[in-house]
Amino acid sequence: MKKLLLSVVLFVSVFSAFCQLPETYTSSEILLRLKKLHVYGSVLYIAAHPDDENTRLLAYLAKGRLYKTGYLSLTRGDGGQNLIGEEQGSELGLIRTQELLAARKLDGAEQFFTRAYDFGFCKTTDEALATWGKEEILSDVVRVIRKFQPDIIITRFPPDSRAGHGHHSASAVLAQEAFAAAADAARFPEQLQDGLHPWQAKRLLWNTFNFGSTNTQSEDQFKIEVGGFNALLGKSYGEIAAESRSQHKSQGFGIAAQRGNAYEYFITSGGPAPENDLMDGIDTTVARTGIAKNSVHTIQQLTDSIIHSFAHESPEKSVPGLVRLYSMLTQQAGAAHWMKQKAAEVYKLIEICSGIYFEATADVPYVAAGDSLQIQVAVVNRGHLRINAASSNYTDDLPSPLPVNQVITSRRKIFIPVNEKISQPYWLEEGRNEGRFIVNKPELIGLPEAPPAYRVTLNIEIGNRFFIFTKPVMYKYTDPVDGEVYQPLVITPAVSLHQTPGLVFTRLNKQAPSQIRLNVTALTPLENARAAYHQFQYDRQKLVTNPVKEDTALTLQKNQVKTYTIDTEALLKNTREKDLRFFADLRTPYKERSQSYTIRRISYKHIPTITYFYINKVQVVDEPVATVGRKIGYIPGAGDYIPEALKLMHYDVVPLTEKEVLSGNLSQYDAIVTGIRAYNIHEWLGTAYDSLMKYVYDGGNLVVQYNTSSSLGPLKSRMGPYDFNISRARVTDENAEMKIVAPRHDILNWPNKITPLDFKDWTQERGLYFAADYAKEFTAPFTAADAGESQHAGSLITANYGKGRFTYTGISFFRQLPIGKGYRLFANIVANPKYKK
Repeated sequence: MKKLLLSVVLFVSVFSAFCQLPETYTSSEILLRLKKLHVYGSVLYIAAHPDDENTRLLAYLAKGRLYKTGYLSLTRGDGGQNLIGEEQGSELGLIRTQELLAARKLDGAEQFFTRAYDFGFCKTTDEALATWGKEEILSDVVRVIRKFQPDIIITRFPPDSRAGHGHHSASAVLAQEAFAAAADAARFPEQLQDGLHPWQAKRLLWNTFNFGSTNTQSEDQFKIEVGGFNALLGKSYGEIAAESRSQHKSQGFGIAAQRGNAYEYFITSGGPAPENDLMDGIDTTVARTGIAKNSVHTIQQLTDSIIHSFAHESPEKSVPGLVRLYSMLTQQAGAAHWMKQKAAEVYKLIEICSGIYFEATADVPYVAAGDSLQIQVAVVNRGHLRINAASSNYTDDLPSPLPVNQVITSRRKIFIPVNEKISQPYWLEEGRNEGRFIVNKPELIGLPEAPPAYRVTLNIEIGNRFFIFTKPVMYKYTDPVDGEVYQPLVITPAVSLHQTPGLVFTRLNKQAPSQIRLNVTALTPLENARAAYHQFQYDRQKLVTNPVKEDTALTLQKNQVKTYTIDTEALLKNTREKDLRFFADLRTPYKERSQSYTIRRISYKHIPTITYFYINKVQVVDEPVATVGRKIGYIPGAGDYIPEALKLMHYDVVPLTEKEVLSGNLSQYDAIVTGIRAYNIHEWLGTAYDSLMKYVYDGGNLVVQYNTSSSLGPLKSRMGPYDFNISRARVTDENAEMKIVAPRHDILNWPNKITPLDFKDWTQERGLYFAADYAKEFTAPFTAADAGESQHAGSLITANYGKGRFTYTGISFFRQLPIGKGYRLFANIVANPKYKK
């Protein structure tokens, strides 16, 4: 009897997409994939960020015209705002990466990235290119083009001010230069040593747009109709696009479906202009491969036969024909790119049509390097195809032929090597500089994520030919609400360190700094380990201060937590560092090593759970900070760190809902603060105006953080006692001078004296969505401007009203407070003036 080969392997091949949930396909979806076998054309779309892509055009190209379609986003969107949580920076980039992958599963395109870091809103092309490192990111774009080999490259933006801001225009500049550079063997020759080849796309197009008040479209431009209805999918491309774009939930980009005629417009930026079709002058049939005419005819004829004979209720009947087609494609010499591409498509169709379902799951979400893992493999032949088995390197063999619709399971325990890499997103492994991530493995550049480390392979025999199918090992559990849930399996270090608080003040109200609680969580059983504090000074000399007794050994069971209380004041006497970093010095039977990672999980319903690891640290605010008042009401906005920052300042922070604001006792709060974009996401704040104004008039202190207003989403709610508008003005240079123009104003002098030093070493920006056209009752104590611009005076406006005070601020406290900046000014803003009298 033959046997079914099931093996867990370390899989190092590169894949362009990864399925986080079990794949299933309807007959209509299979037929669409079969029809795609006839199409040998490809399109690459290039823009700057997640959510820049034209999902309707991608859906039309991928599922209507059946081209191999890709989207290259230069960045992962790290510098944007987050409407669903408090994650910022690289954490937001992790979320938006998964949102893009979710979008691509719907519109059918592939996803790529460069190493560029989204460092926030950028006003000029030159700044973007200089910060990213133009040559490095250009090389990434060229690498993706040479790998993908698109016939057409399309940009979302033009290379000028019409693009909106510097990242957008820079994406077009890089696309234009890469259009030529990718075809030049003298440019980035190291890529040729990696097995890539020069590639010249036929044409470069700019997909013009009509966004709000900016319309770059005109009827003399080349246009195509993309609003068609795909009967196989039961949706128009506008409906598919809406589902795809609505995956960008962290940006609040849910949109309504569009039905009926719709047009996309284009301007040619390189190569010959199209006259009748995007693919004018491009052969999109198998004949383009240059293989013999008789082989072209045979492949076309067999593909036609497979499509026409497709049995919707018995897809497995197509497998013999697909096996023959696969053999033909793999036997062809030359034209390697398209032969490999179509062979891969046929290979996937053989798996789909065969009716084979298999999965490999673990009953734990993570496993530490050096530990063991129990894996269950389940296989079921859901078709009626005879599937013969191969041999197995495990004792749990499966019958041959594989019985129909009978689930066969096998359990295996595997050992995770001590030196196994943890499941860190590859672009975070080596850190980054100001403008880009450091990636030392060229083969990973461009990929949305690295291939999963552990996969199960299933070797089967169909029609006297062996096929190897693979699946990632997943963590599976049953949720009482969501039912069966699959999540990525994570490889962790032996311990996770976490300390609270994450920030300490050396001189908060002249009090001693808070003690630090260091939690050491064992992710695998530990023996004879110890915890300690260490840091590296700037001269690279190691300074070790050990507030934990040297003989304090860690002997912990898996998931057990050991907590240490550290005397912060004593610790700080030995160092002037602003970051206190901790490590666990582990002695195991295998090796001695230091670990200082903290495990971080980000969980939202619309994307797989994200796990990554960061170097733990406690930030030190070494400056005098004085606070006034005790109790603050906080109206949550779109997600920010402000409530946690206020708690670190020893305020009692109370979340306020519509009920408390409209009918509660607001006078108990020394200040009420609204989160960022609170008025954009809470319609009820419009009806709370009278309650909030009465609170201010009676002696309250209302602080409103930035909100947005534009032609796409005008802000209708009144916020202050006197009129003002919200502009699009912002200052993106984090080092721009904050000129003090009202030096005697209380908000700059009490309880802290604000000086230019309070604005030193900020991150990303000064502020955004400044106030404009404000009433004379307001005072604007600051002005600021980016280079070459006039001064903006609306970063903070404040006015007395009755016995109280109202303040609107576009200053980016939500970015500054997490890094230990801006606390003195924020303490002044929330300090109720009534306590000064």
